[in-house]
Amino acid sequence: MTSLHWLFLTLATAADIWAAGHALLTQRDPRVAWGWIAATLLLPGLGPVLYFLLGINRIAARGRKLRRRSPFDIQDRHGRLTQGAPAVLPENHLGELAALTFALTGRSLISGNSLEFLENGEQTYPRMLAAIAAAKERVYLSTYIFEANAVGRRFIEALAAARERGVDVRVLLDGVGEWTQLPLAGTLLKRRGVPLARFLPPRLFPPAVHLNLRCHRKILVADGQVGFTGGMNIGDRYLAGRKWLKTRVTDTHFQLRGPIVAQMEEVFLWDWGFATNQDTAPPSGPPPAPAGNSVCRTVVDGPSEDLDRLVEVYGAAILSAREEIRVMTPYFLPPRELIAAFHLAVKRGVKITIILPATNDQAVVHWAAQHMLPEILELGVRVYFQPPPFAHTKHLMVDRSYAILGSANLDPRSLRLNFELGLEVFDPDLTKILIAHFEKIRHVSRELTLEEIRERPLPVRLRDAVCWLFSPYL
Repeated sequence: MTSLHWLFLTLATAADIWAAGHALLTQRDPRVAWGWIAATLLLPGLGPVLYFLLGINRIAARGRKLRRRSPFDIQDRHGRLTQGAPAVLPENHLGELAALTFALTGRSLISGNSLEFLENGEQTYPRMLAAIAAAKERVYLSTYIFEANAVGRRFIEALAAARERGVDVRVLLDGVGEWTQLPLAGTLLKRRGVPLARFLPPRLFPPAVHLNLRCHRKILVADGQVGFTGGMNIGDRYLAGRKWLKTRVTDTHFQLRGPIVAQMEEVFLWDWGFATNQDTAPPSGPPPAPAGNSVCRTVVDGPSEDLDRLVEVYGAAILSAREEIRVMTPYFLPPRELIAAFHLAVKRGVKITIILPATNDQAVVHWAAQHMLPEILELGVRVYFQPPPFAHTKHLMVDRSYAILGSANLDPRSLRLNFELGLEVFDPDLTKILIAHFEKIRHVSRELTLEEIRERPLPVRLRDAVCWLFSPYL
């Protein structure tokens, strides 16, 4: 071998050792660490390059840097985040849950809010467009998918019109989610003069590909007084009544008023600062006035945080249940911590019912979930498959007074890899509405049995198991 060959071999070996050591020391999920270590060993030279481009979380350091220089901090327990009347809950298991999730999030519960349940685009989009049309000072919109079809173009026109009448309009699009349809909505927004930022877009120079670190939050805030959040993106597919659309989706969203809207607005501004690398000052003006009886708290989670807040909040909620837990999620690959929480809840006599879509727009995720379902059913959890169209709803209800809403699915991508916004709600009236919706869906769904899932043909079980191996990345 020539000296050049020896030099290349030495550098490749050093890169392999560096990548394997870095993965071993920094990756929090052992399966992810093993995956990258295997890649460096099986792909000498190439494995470290892939790890450098795709495996290193540079977002945490960038997030900490932004928080240090930002004029506000969304994790701060003071300032606008605590405006409004701090909530006082009864000294029961819900009060204990509220105290625990405060310790996990560093954020006080805020009373005086109203939440209105909205189903599908038919109910949601007119409310959102009306809020944009009525705005006088500012409109902030963040979404994962913004399709430039008929619905999307209505939003583009509304945002452009608001901008033209002097409203401070800002639109934040995910740099990967935007590419679901051409032409790009961001391009059309820019043509209309709407200020736009893209969250971690892929780029060639310098190379940056963040396929997993996506901004999955859905936020619309108008004048700091009315807000919208939930699971719904912007596009024709969310008009579930259009039965001729093969890609139609059912989903839910929420209109919010009250002090909680200020928390949502500051989450948006933190994301805007992150995406633009600019300081973002807190909005001026009076805080939102009390508007109802809901007690709420935002749960902000993402790779820039030091803790898996949503996993911990979900786990705390599950373990606090006394009677029943109801879950709706489109993608079901819960981490071991939540499976253990389900197990302990069942052992305490808590009934757990989960509704999943019978058909899924992510086949690999669906197959991986089927590999996990026997274990879930063996715990005593009841699982139902909701008939088409594809259901994108994300709710967790505990007993009859508590719910977690927002953008997160029960899968590793949402709970470990994405930037998500959750919303804790202590409100018997809203929970009653959510339970009624849940039971309506359950009555038309098919219950999955342990025998059925066990009797899958061997090739199907092997396929599902192979997909499950990649679940940390799904």
